[in-house]
Amino acid sequence: MKRIFDILVSFIALIALSPIILIAAFLIRVKIGSPIVFKQQRPGIDGVPFYVYKFRSMTEERDDQGELLPDNLRLTAFGKVLRKLSLDELPQLWNVLKGDMSFVGPRPLLMEYISLYNKTQIRRHEVRPGITGWAQVNGRNTISWEQKFEYDVWYVDNQSFLLDMKILIMTVLKVFKSEGISQDGQATMTKFQGNSPSRRS
Repeated sequence: MKRIFDILVSFIALIALSPIILIAAFLIRVKIGSPIVFKQQRPGIDGVPFYVYKFRSMTEERDDQGELLPDNLRLTAFGKVLRKLSLDELPQLWNVLKGDMSFVGPRPLLMEYISLYNKTQIRRHEVRPGITGWAQVNGRNTISWEQKFEYDVWYVDNQSFLLDMKILIMTVLKVFKSEGISQDGQATMTKFQGNSPSRRS
């Protein structure tokens, strides 16, 4: 039922939201530049890599050594609006339609994090990653990494169609309230650096 729901709703959403997608793409091209879509490899179900798509919200500004500036310095004013309204996530409807992602599941994070998870945390990859998830409606980027992973694994153990519907409704409310978008002083939140010795088992 979940996969059927994902296919039907993502297909309908891509058609219904196509005017908004086209307008957003045009404005990104004008205000930020190319490329319009940000593409990055992320781990999917069972850790199998796929490319996630998002609307670009940051510039490519670099320092004197050619390194990208921190995210919070590259995030543009228009990019902040995209993120506040979650419009930057719209290209992920294509990921859902393809089967890389689901509407609901643990968010797909960086490939480099896989080696940092403990045995419990890596269980977040037992299901398809999602556009939204239990961690996103319970603090999103304002909670600690450890708490986020606990929510992800809780979802893996308790997933159901009714829970997915609850999460989707809560997500809509969170978007309207613009809650949990970022940590103070960060574009989203600080990178995961691994577990403390007491949490590595």
